[in-house]
Amino acid sequence: MRGLLSLLCLLLALPVASVLGAWFSFDRQALAVLEHQASTVLGGYALESLWLALGVAVGVTVVGLGTAVAVALFRFPGRRVFEWALLLPLAMPAYVLAYAYTDALQFSGPVQTALREAFGWQGALWPDVRSLWGAVLLFVLALYPYVYLLTRAALGERAEHMMDAAQLLGAGLGRRIVTVALPLARPAVIAGAALALMETLADYGVGAYFGLSTFTTGIYRAWLSMNDATAAAQLASMLLIVVAVLLTLERRAQSRLRFANTRGAAPQAGQARSRTLHGTAALAAMTVCALPVLLGFVLPAAWLGVMLWREATGSELGLPLARFAEWAWASFRLAAMAAAAATALALALGFAMRQRGGGRGPDLLPVGVRVLSLGYAVPGAVVAIGIMLPVAWVQSRWPDLGAAALFTGTAAGLLFAYMVRFSAVALQSVEAGYTRVPLAIDETSRMLGAGRLRLFLRVHLPLLSRSTWAAALLVFVDGMKELPATLVLRPFGSDTLAVVAYNLARDERLAEASLPSLAIVAVGLLPVMLLARTIGRPAGAH
Repeated sequence: MRGLLSLLCLLLALPVASVLGAWFSFDRQALAVLEHQASTVLGGYALESLWLALGVAVGVTVVGLGTAVAVALFRFPGRRVFEWALLLPLAMPAYVLAYAYTDALQFSGPVQTALREAFGWQGALWPDVRSLWGAVLLFVLALYPYVYLLTRAALGERAEHMMDAAQLLGAGLGRRIVTVALPLARPAVIAGAALALMETLADYGVGAYFGLSTFTTGIYRAWLSMNDATAAAQLASMLLIVVAVLLTLERRAQSRLRFANTRGAAPQAGQARSRTLHGTAALAAMTVCALPVLLGFVLPAAWLGVMLWREATGSELGLPLARFAEWAWASFRLAAMAAAAATALALALGFAMRQRGGGRGPDLLPVGVRVLSLGYAVPGAVVAIGIMLPVAWVQSRWPDLGAAALFTGTAAGLLFAYMVRFSAVALQSVEAGYTRVPLAIDETSRMLGAGRLRLFLRVHLPLLSRSTWAAALLVFVDGMKELPATLVLRPFGSDTLAVVAYNLARDERLAEASLPSLAIVAVGLLPVMLLARTIGRPAGAH
C-alpha cells in the first residue's frame, strides 16, 4: 500500500519533472531558441514580471499589515465586522476584478462618461485600467488577505501580551508597535507576501486580458501561438525556478512563525488589552479596514450585479441560461471529481504516514508526500506544459497507445492537472486534522484488536470529518476558479465558468461575462465563510 501511494505521488510530480527534464535534452536547436528569446522577448518578460512582483509585494505588505495591526491591536467601531469582512476579497479572483473594473472605469465606461457629461471634461480622466500598474492594484486588492490573515494570527498570539509588558516598562505606543509588534509580525508578512507572489506569477487571466508580457502569458504564446514546445518548456522552467525560490522563503517564514507562536502559552481571550481608539484615530482605523473591503469585494460584486441586470433587461436575446447551465454543470462536475479524488488521496496518505513503514526496502512515502506538497506552488501554465511534453513524446514514439487522445482535450487530462495542483491543499487540511488526533487512540484500538481498515473507518474518519469536508471544499473552489491549465486541457465542447468568463471578456462582452463571474464569486464565498467562522472562535473552542 505504501509503495502504491509513493508511486502515485511521484506520478503527480511527473509534470514538474518533465519541465525541468527539458534541459537535459538541450541541443543546438534548443540553444538557438533560447538565444532568440534572450534577444527578443525574454528581457521584456523578466522586466514586466519583476515590476509586477515588486508592486504586488509592496502593496499586499502595506495593506495586509496595516489592516492586521488595526484589527489585532486596537478597538474601534466595526472591528468585529472587519475581522471577517477583510477576508471577503479571497472569494474574488483577480481576473474577475479585472473584468468588473475595466467595464466600470475604461474610457468608454459609464463612470468616465457620466463625469464628462456632468462637468464638461474632455479626454481620459485617469490612466487606462488595462496596464501594468492597474494589474498591480487589482492583485493587491485580491491577494492582501494572505498577509492580513497570517499577520493577524501572529499578532493575536503574542503581540498584545508583550506590548502590555513594554507599556509597563515605559514604552510609548509608537515604540511598542515598531519594536515589539512589527518584529513579531515579520515572518507572517514574508510568508503571506510569498504566497501572494506565487499567485501573481501563476496568473494568466489578468495578464492575458491586460496584454501584459509576463512569463505565464509568454508560455501560452510560445505553446499555442508559435507552436514551439521547446520555448514553452524553457520559459516554464524559468518560472518554476522563481516559484521555488518564493516557496523556500515562504517555508522558512512559516517555520519561524510556528516557532514564535509555540513558545509559551498564548494569552487567553481578554487577558491582553487592546487600545481603544476614539475620534479621528477610530475613523482612520475604520477607513484603513473599509477601503480594501469596498474596493476588493463590495464595489466589484455590486458592479457585476449591475452588469448582469443590464444584460438581463437590455439585451434582445437575454441571458443564455440553457448554455449557462451547461457551463455550470461542467465546472461543478470537474471540480467535484477533483475534490473527491484529492481528498481520498489525502486521507490515504495521512493514514499511511501515521502508520509505521515496517517494510524491508527503503520507505519512499515521506519523499513522495514532500514532492506532492509542492504542487500548490506550481503555476497552472507549468502543469499544462508539463503534461503535454511527456504526452507528445509518448505519442511520437508509440502512436498506437493513444496517449494524446487520453490526456488532450479530455476530462482525464484536466483531472490529472487538478490533482497535481490541488492535492497539496487537501493534504494540508488532513494533516492538520491528524495533529489533533492523539496517537494513544491508535494504540488503544490495536490493543482491542482493531485492524488498520477498521481503525481508519471507525475511529479516524469520524474524528477527521471536519478536516475532510474542509479539504474537499477548498479543492472544489480552487477547481471552479482554475483558468490556465483548464484553457489548454479542457474537454472539447465543454467549457467551464472560468473559461467562459475569460473568453467573453476577451471578446469585450463584459456584460455577458458577469453571470459566470458572479457564479465563481458565489462559490468562492463558501471557504471564506468557513475560514471566518474558524478564526472567529475563541481559543480552545471546538
